[in-house]
Amino acid sequence: MPTCNHCNGHVSERFARVFADENGEIHACTNCSANAGIAEAAKERARSA
Repeated sequence: MPTCNHCNGHVSERFARVFADENGEIHACTNCSANAGIAEAAKERARSA
């Protein structure tokens, strides 16, 4: 069961396929980021990690 690395919230397999980075990590989800900003937040958090 995939989880968000930022808030540890559960995400669906489908969400993980779309928004996970190249290492399979999810840096933002609907629980900790606005829907419109998930991709941008994921990119920013991946850069700072």
